[in-house]
Amino acid sequence: MCEIFCFNSNKPKQVNECLECFYNHSDEHPDGWGLANMEQNNTMVEKEPVKASCSQHLKDILSNPVIGKIVFAHIRLATVGEIISPNCHPFTEADDNNRSWMLIHNGTIFDYPELDKYKNKEKGDTDSERILLYIIDKVNEFEKEKNGLSTIKERFYLLNEIVKDLSKNNKLNLMIYDGDLTYIHSNMKDSLYYLKNDDGFLVASTPISEDDNWKPVELNKLFGLIDGNIIFESKEHENEFILTAEHEKNIELFLKSIKRDEINEQ
Repeated sequence: MCEIFCFNSNKPKQVNECLECFYNHSDEHPDGWGLANMEQNNTMVEKEPVKASCSQHLKDILSNPVIGKIVFAHIRLATVGEIISPNCHPFTEADDNNRSWMLIHNGTIFDYPELDKYKNKEKGDTDSERILLYIIDKVNEFEKEKNGLSTIKERFYLLNEIVKDLSKNNKLNLMIYDGDLTYIHSNMKDSLYYLKNDDGFLVASTPISEDDNWKPVELNKLFGLIDGNIIFESKEHENEFILTAEHEKNIELFLKSIKRDEINEQ
């Protein structure tokens, strides 16, 4: 599948070392990389359908300081969708009130027919992009009914209901940013970890440093982060994802069907 990374802090920090450790896992996740630095009024989103370790563009970015309060990264192992740039994470989209959203996903949607209608609306052909479009539609509906902007708290509890429903029978490790809150969710055991220290809040699919204080993200809960602190925490739902032989068979069939670019075979 994929690996995901997030740094969330109350002040800008240089995160090159963390990113280099994270992107070093690209041999097992060769189908693209992404990086988002969500600086206010100066957001940077870069991505390529190339193995991170083979990307000159990524090397050029990391040769300079990457400094930010809110930084996300992704390396892709495709399970849905071609190996093309529009299918690389992060995905970004604006809602009807011009709020910018960003999403990265580690997992696969095996069963959620409501996402199918977005196949003709998305830029690529991934289930992950469809998740973002679905969330934005729900936010638009909420704000239209309210006849006004949602509060941070309202958006958190709205997303909690959406994510809880989406997580049934699906692997849904998510990182989402709405311009205010960073949302974190995991529903598969031993697939997402966090480290809280003086620099801020780090979250990654696997620990990316030798610090002994990395801990598993608590399952089946949605967390909302601001300035390196958990501001909101949902109640626990019951939709833990357990990979079955049938899931593995479906993923293996897809992996055999795609043709990876030669640069990713090196």
